[in-house]
Amino acid sequence: MQYHLNGFKPGNYQIPDSIRKPAPTPPIVDLPKEVDVLIVGCGPAGLTMARQLSEFNDITTCIADLEDGPLQFGRADGISCRTIEIMEGFNSSEMIVKEAYRLNQNTFWEPDSEHPEQIKRTHKVADARIGLSEFAHGIVNQARLHELLLEGMKNSVTGLVPHYSRRLIELDVDQDLTQDLDAYPITAKFELNDGSDSPKIEIVKAKYIVGTDGARSSVRRGLSIDLKGDSANKAWGVMDLLLVTDFPDIRVKSFIQSKEFGAVMTIPREGGYLVRFYIELGLLGKDQRAADLNLKAEDVIAKAQQIMHPYKLDVKEVAWWSIYEVGQRIAEKFDDTPLDNPDGRIPRAFVAGDACHTHSPKGGWGLNTSLPDTFNLGWKVASVLQGKCKPELLQTYAIERRKVALQLIEADRQLSKLVATQPTSNESAPEAKTNTADIEKFMARQNGFVSGTSIEYNPSYICMGAENQQLATGLKIGQRFHSAEAIRVADGRREHLGHLNKADGRWRIFIFGNKQNPGDSSSAAYQLVEFLATADSSPVKRYTPADADIDSILDVYAVFQQADLSIENMHDFLWPAKGIYGLRDYEKVFHAEPGNDVFELRGINREQGCMVVVRPDQHIGNILALDEHEKLAEFFDTFMIPANQ
Repeated sequence: MQYHLNGFKPGNYQIPDSIRKPAPTPPIVDLPKEVDVLIVGCGPAGLTMARQLSEFNDITTCIADLEDGPLQFGRADGISCRTIEIMEGFNSSEMIVKEAYRLNQNTFWEPDSEHPEQIKRTHKVADARIGLSEFAHGIVNQARLHELLLEGMKNSVTGLVPHYSRRLIELDVDQDLTQDLDAYPITAKFELNDGSDSPKIEIVKAKYIVGTDGARSSVRRGLSIDLKGDSANKAWGVMDLLLVTDFPDIRVKSFIQSKEFGAVMTIPREGGYLVRFYIELGLLGKDQRAADLNLKAEDVIAKAQQIMHPYKLDVKEVAWWSIYEVGQRIAEKFDDTPLDNPDGRIPRAFVAGDACHTHSPKGGWGLNTSLPDTFNLGWKVASVLQGKCKPELLQTYAIERRKVALQLIEADRQLSKLVATQPTSNESAPEAKTNTADIEKFMARQNGFVSGTSIEYNPSYICMGAENQQLATGLKIGQRFHSAEAIRVADGRREHLGHLNKADGRWRIFIFGNKQNPGDSSSAAYQLVEFLATADSSPVKRYTPADADIDSILDVYAVFQQADLSIENMHDFLWPAKGIYGLRDYEKVFHAEPGNDVFELRGINREQGCMVVVRPDQHIGNILALDEHEKLAEFFDTFMIPANQ
């Protein structure tokens, strides 16, 4: 798709440039007095949290933001393949894939050895992330991603929409009430920023609060959580440009290092014409901020022209620009419980996204780490509020996501040093660096982390089964379920198994059958299905309410090696009757496809088979042998609450 030919216009890219208009400013609606979950901040983390909670009509949610309406101009630009996998969980991946610019190559430029005042391409390589997912890393306006999340919220059963123009001015967490899960210990005071001389004050009581309000988070300050880290005393400019240039790699991601003037990183944007520049500006003095430089857009463009000599940059339009400081900081804790939580207190307030980890934007990690933060938290809060899971589950958010944030901070620190040509602090060695090969090695080494596909949670009661990892070597416990295709038995449709893991709060159990015929009542797969369908200790029977569909809590799928199967010969549990009419669900049984065999692709043991338990956030929670029925029951018994208890 192509757009922005005659100037940058934000909004829905399905509408032609000539008539596309920004979304109108939403009307002001009073904040609710009392909610289950209060979300402060409409960035990617906040909207992802709200998007999940919007699916549950028994949970009341409020999301508020300081701005007067939705984001119009993108800040983050890169959408990792893992982020697109998450958006598929919201049934929103197709539009991103269609609209995003797909990054296929990287180029590297250094000073020409014969003419060091000029730059010269050293080499061009394929993007290291290709093949890590069924999706590819893409570039699209962050505002467009927001729009898809907002659209999903509005069209959900709750019709959730944000409250804009609200500034959080006071936050109180009553510690005497936090361990009473029926109480509303959160009191948040907001000021309505509508331009009036006497702003209206609104107060919201909540059971839980999630601060997704950015690096200067009011929620984090209200919780007295400190950010730890330091600044590299380095300023960079970032710009989205429409330009005419003779630089040959303007539509390829490029790392450019000059001899004397610094570095530029270019990233082609969606639509075929727009391009983003990250421009190295130089060191900052002690206690100096980037804003103190008083630079104009023209100054930053001039710097880029110096770095990219002899190529010309004729900038026609600056769609968006900013100056930022390189620095890496992380919150000392991600919730309101004491450090290390020795008393095992249940958290009631959380911070996520930039509110708890800040870094440079060059690696594309901000949005792609922030969004998974609340994708991890959302289902846990919902499960506890709905009485499905024990409240201790909420303690796992900080444990799992702070580990990822620490990895992010270290990776960003390394990348920031590599991309820059000059030292990143006054104390560093003064010599310039111009070896782009180190950048290439770093990106290849970190490709799983950059893409989000290798993010792995440590062993815990919701992430276990290492003794059975050899049964499915390509489905790593703690990592996201790596999708592969299989053929649906009922209709022959080829389907990505990972796309069955929707963001609806349900756990999934994938049964990968062994070489026995699954229709044989003596086979391990049949015996497992019979256990799930009939045994008193079956987690399906134990945790599914009597009046609910059989797959409303635990959704079970089967993937068999045999291709000559018929759905009518399968156990009734695998094509269950559902809904008010008892209609049969024909979409739960699959077989491997010759030449595209999921058993081979994901290293699944053909002789033994296995079952893979997938959490609501698409991460693998357990791998078990087909006959480990009671171990499966024990796994869920650890953290779930029986139905109607």
